[in-house]
Parts: sequence; C-alpha cells; structure tokens
Amino acid sequence: MLSVKVHKQDPRDLYEQVAAEIRRAIAGGEAKPGERLPPAKDLAAILGVNTNTVLRALRLLRDEGLLEFRRGRGISVVGTPERGDVIRQARDLVLYARRHGFRIDELIDIIQNVD
Repeated sequence: MLSVKVHKQDPRDLYEQVAAEIRRAIAGGEAKPGERLPPAKDLAAILGVNTNTVLRALRLLRDEGLLEFRRGRGISVVGTPERGDVIRQARDLVLYARRHGFRIDELIDIIQNVD
C-alpha cells in the first residue's frame, strides 16, 4: 500500500495534495511502472478524504501520462514524473502553436528539425 498523506491545513486543494503524494511515490520507486494502485475508495479511506477527491487526483495523473485506467484491471502506473513533465510541456506547446495558427503537422515538422 502506498504511504500517502494529506494535511488539512495545507493551502493546496486536497486533490492536488493527493496527486503530489502519488507523484512522489512514483518518483521514489514506491510505485513502479506496471504496478497497480489500490482502488480509489481504499486510498480515500486511508487519507480520510472523499473518493471523488482521489478520483480527481488520479485523473490528473492520468492526464500527465503517469497512470493508465483500464476497465476491470484498475489503475496502473505507466510513466515517471519526468515523462509527465514532458507531456505537460508538450500540451502547452501545442496550445501555444494553435494560438499562433500552426497546425499539428507543422509543429511536428518544427520539432523534428530542432537540434
């Protein structure tokens, strides 16, 4: 079981604290790629928070590329925090490029030609 904890006096939203703790567990090797996480309701019970809070944190980590949700198989670790950082930066770059009128194929061409 992951050793995660939240602090009610922390000014961050609870879901952000939960996500940060799981991110820390992945970075520290406590949860390795390929391993399954405990169910959200179990994590919520351990942390003393609502299950929806945990689910929001897990969805955030999924969107960062750290977790994968599979029906009937639960939630598995698939990435590392570094990969999550790259995915976040890539999303930002795509949004920036779109705001400036670039298509994805043009952006890919630019990236491929960067040294």
